[in-house]
Parts: sequence; structure tokens; C-alpha cells
Amino acid sequence: MLILDGQTSLLYFRGQKIWQAIILDLLPKGLSHAKKVESQLHFLIEKWALLSGCSAGGLATFLHCDNFTKFLPRNATVKCLSDAGFFLDATDIRMNHTFRSFYNDLITLQGVEQNLDKNCTSLVTYPQQCFFPQYALRYIKTPFFILNTAYDVYQFHHILVPPSADPRGHWNRCKNNITACSEHQIQILQGMLDYRKEMLIALYPFYRNSRSVGMFINSCFAHCQSESQDTWLAVDSPRVQNETIAEAVGNWYFERNITRLIDCAHPCDSTCHNLIIA
Repeated sequence: MLILDGQTSLLYFRGQKIWQAIILDLLPKGLSHAKKVESQLHFLIEKWALLSGCSAGGLATFLHCDNFTKFLPRNATVKCLSDAGFFLDATDIRMNHTFRSFYNDLITLQGVEQNLDKNCTSLVTYPQQCFFPQYALRYIKTPFFILNTAYDVYQFHHILVPPSADPRGHWNRCKNNITACSEHQIQILQGMLDYRKEMLIALYPFYRNSRSVGMFINSCFAHCQSESQDTWLAVDSPRVQNETIAEAVGNWYFERNITRLIDCAHPCDSTCHNLIIA
């Protein structure tokens, strides 16, 4: 319910219904054929389904992945890819859980908790934690690929250094130009509050224990890298261990190898297409 100028209005959030309506619309248009079929020549033909999204869509991919699988035939080959959706449950520079509070408010406002994975919500301290991929991923059964930068620009601006943690704007120049960061700010980025290290720690259980989870974690100051040809597959695309994002995803998707590529720390990567000067 929204109260504005003494007037009350009801707010309706239809994301879950829209999601279901879209999938049900796509099924008769070909999505339901995402399965292994044998041709008349007895060759095995693979028809695959991939659910992917970027940023908020990347987060939604974590939340809807197994649900997407349930819509498809049991013999379908289904996989999911999140681009820039691995939002961390991390503290800001003042050691406050600003983004966790934001998510809690969002979950309450939109009534999202009922759609979170029940296996996850029954085992964590707070059910809202299951909105964060680092807690939800261990309960996802569908093969998953995580495409993320360890220095995600959105997370840098809204999780590590949100406006509430920097009311006087001491970080503004650093946010817009990494070369303008002070030595102290660089220490925060690379030192005790090493955001990259936090992300790798959160990813480590899946890196170590899951053969179905693929990763491409580079060290660029970017946000979303699968939607642009420049960063997806080009002569000068970002690379980790000399693999482009498209090559890494393809190797994982078609099961050519176990793809878990982790970049070295900034500023070692010269292949980045940074959104901010670095």
C-alpha cells in the first residue's frame, strides 16, 4: 500500500505472473522442443535452452533458473547464465550492510520472499539472504555460468561506496576515474576491504565443489559484458587466460571443458574495456 499526500493506493507487482506468462507464450513457439532428438539418420541432435540476463536480469536468472527448467521437458538440456548479477552481501566502507537493507526493503515491498527457494530459506538465518546469489546458488540444480567482474562498477558505486557511506562525496573522483583514487582509497579497493577477495571467497565453494558451475571473473571496471559484441567476441575483447567471454561460455555450454577462469587483480589485465578510466 502506498500513502501519498494522505491518499492510499494499492501497488500491484506482477513480475512473477509476467515471467510465467512469457514462458507459457514461448513454449508452443519452440521452447518446448529444447530436448535431445534422434534424426532419421540416427544422429543425435541437441536442442538446448539457455536462460540468461544482465544486472537485475542476471540476478533474476539465479532466482528463476530451476523454475525455468521445470517448464521444459525432462530430457531437455537446460542451462543458465548470469552476467553482472552476482551481487555480494557485503559491507560498505563504513562497515554497514547498506545493500542488504535495500534488498530487505525490496523483498518486503514486492512480496518476493514467497518465491525464494524454500530449501535455502529454511536453512539460512534470515530468509532474505536467499535473494543474494552467494546463498542461493548452492541450491540451484541447473548448470550455471557466472560472468562477472571482480570490480563491478555498479557494486563499487552502490555496495562498497553507496552515497550514504560517503555523504561528502570524497569518493566521487575515484568512482569516475580510478587513476584519481588516493593511496588510501586504493588500499580499500585492494587491501583490508578487498572487494575482489570477498567475491572470490563467496565463489570458492562452487569453484571447488561443483562441476556444473562455470565462471569467467575478470578484473575490469565494467558492468554487463555479454550484451555488446565489443566485450563478448571481438579481436580486442577482454580475455582471461587468453579466452574471450564467448569462448569461455561456449566451452562450458557445450561441455568441451570445465571452465573456471579467474583473472589476476587490478591493474594486471590490459584487455579490459573499462566503463570508468582505469
